[in-house]
Amino acid sequence: MTQISATQQGSKQADDKNTIRPFRVNVPEADLTELRRRVNATKWPERETVGDASQGVQLATIQALARYWATEYDWRKIEAKMNALPQFITEIDGLDIHFIHVRSKHENALSLIVTHGWPGSIIEQMKIIDPLTNPTAHGGSASDAFHLVIPSMPGYGYSGKPNTPGWDVPHIARAWVVLMKRLGYTKFVAQGGDWGAVITEQMGVDAPPELLGIHTNMPGIFPNEIDKAAFSGAPAPSGLSAHEKVAYERLQFVYQKGIAYGFQMGLRPQTLYGIADSPVQRSPGPTAPLSAHPQARTCHRPHGRDHVPRSRRRGVRVHLWLGREGIPDRRRVPQLIPGLRGGGRDGARDE
Repeated sequence: MTQISATQQGSKQADDKNTIRPFRVNVPEADLTELRRRVNATKWPERETVGDASQGVQLATIQALARYWATEYDWRKIEAKMNALPQFITEIDGLDIHFIHVRSKHENALSLIVTHGWPGSIIEQMKIIDPLTNPTAHGGSASDAFHLVIPSMPGYGYSGKPNTPGWDVPHIARAWVVLMKRLGYTKFVAQGGDWGAVITEQMGVDAPPELLGIHTNMPGIFPNEIDKAAFSGAPAPSGLSAHEKVAYERLQFVYQKGIAYGFQMGLRPQTLYGIADSPVQRSPGPTAPLSAHPQARTCHRPHGRDHVPRSRRRGVRVHLWLGREGIPDRRRVPQLIPGLRGGGRDGARDE
């Protein structure tokens, strides 16, 4: 092989890896039948010994949810909605990345990459697509328009699952810049919540020249010394305002009552086989115990109520189960813990 032909072959291989491939969801009916079978075959524990949700999600609640899931929920409706959107897969650093890409009809629309959280998926972002890409149909103006890119994080949905360490928060943040540039966007903004917020903030820290700004709905705002005090269980430091004291108490509540699952996932993620096996096991979500507490309700949900439709919640859980997100997505939890307590976004690592 001549040097010229070898160079041409190398160039072709690089082009192949950079290819953006159309994608459609087509879940085999056998998988959906198996999901319903597993839901119906759930072996239930005894009911809680209290009259409220202080011991966790109540048995009657989860059984009613399981009945809905097994008899009424229709995955094909979600699948059709996903397939009505332009979906693609491209390889970045050896891993397939799945994403939705919807361009606005408005010429001067701003490019925006939106990152989902955990336990979540791109299904959660589907409701924002039309208002952001077609704002004039929703009472906005053409100047409000965005071109939207909504990727599935590595290990989620139809993105590839890393089989070696290294796909940590900084790596994903860098990959999102590669993705946007590959799509031809030389200037863009980024948004994210939950895990998406951590990744989006990392993009801001990296400050690539193409990134114009970021927006998150889980900002890492606590100074390290305040964060460490809350984690240790210490009383609120003196000098905090009334609002700051409320925020401190809510953060401390989360550390004391709501984050044990995160440490389990961070310490021994490979032991959580039941979450991959059982749809019902993953159904309530890790923050379910928090939902019974007034502090958590007022902190996380407007007016203390959950406004997420039941069908959308099931869609996210089915998407997670069908994608077999049982263990790979939990290996990233150790990176989030330092971001929540002492250390900010620096030093995040992949287990």
